[in-house]
Amino acid sequence: MLSSEIRYFLAVVESGSLSAASEKLFVAVSAISRQIQRLEAQVGVPLFERHARGMVLNEAGEIFAHHVRKSQLDMEYALAEIKGLKAVRRSLIRIACTDGMAFSLLPGLLAEFRLANPGALFAIIVTHSQGVAACVRAGECDVALQFSLQPERSVEVLGSWPAPVLLAMHESHPLASREVTLGDLHRWPLALPGHHTTVRQLFDLSCQMNDCVVEPVLTCDYFATLYHFLLHTPQAVTICSAFTLLFERESRNLVLRSMGVDQLSQRTLQLQTVSGRQRNAALTLFLQFLQHRLTKMDQQVRMG
Repeated sequence: MLSSEIRYFLAVVESGSLSAASEKLFVAVSAISRQIQRLEAQVGVPLFERHARGMVLNEAGEIFAHHVRKSQLDMEYALAEIKGLKAVRRSLIRIACTDGMAFSLLPGLLAEFRLANPGALFAIIVTHSQGVAACVRAGECDVALQFSLQPERSVEVLGSWPAPVLLAMHESHPLASREVTLGDLHRWPLALPGHHTTVRQLFDLSCQMNDCVVEPVLTCDYFATLYHFLLHTPQAVTICSAFTLLFERESRNLVLRSMGVDQLSQRTLQLQTVSGRQRNAALTLFLQFLQHRLTKMDQQVRMG
């Protein structure tokens, strides 16, 4: 139901050039170029910065693309309502989350939800915290799960649960049976996430404030890599939240330990959605499910 100008505009945005959009759409480059020029004439300003290697949205283009994508999602909801698809069937839910959520917790929750709602479909975008917030504000997802250090602007927070940074290790590790401090860590192989993650930012801040220098033997943006390094290196330790390993601890004989530092308790796990957007039946049911399950899990975590 999109006009040719909008379809070609989005193709160029996604492909990055007229030639790539031409191959994707099976339309001549000249035809796409004319439609883009016509669209820019209607808007009244250029939407792209044109370079030898392609086309990149300028500030006006970013604004226009945001509203086009939002209109697409709103149209999908409207069509679903018109077709009578209020029941939870053939309903796509878009989720944005950080890597820690995508590792184990979110896949487990989705599997559990689909047992009662097998028609639910999911698409997951995994990115950093700033990327998750940007997805929500741009209306590019229906729901977001992320660890946050502060309230997010222009989003609706449906739930917030404490998610302190903890030390993860095998239950046979010498640190597993006693209180742990940051100063204890230099003796053991330490695997840490990248500096852009909230868990690493709090850990580095805590080390600075406690005059503690710890050098990791492994740094990686993917928690799955840290996790498997931990499994294959019995003396290793890593950092995460209790939510991250909630479905893995017992089966893998892992334990979590606090390091007794106040700064490491400043994170929360937030359930977010787009502010002011109408929700279809599937999304409403899924959000209620997440609120209930995460509250139960928070109680489980607090009880140890």
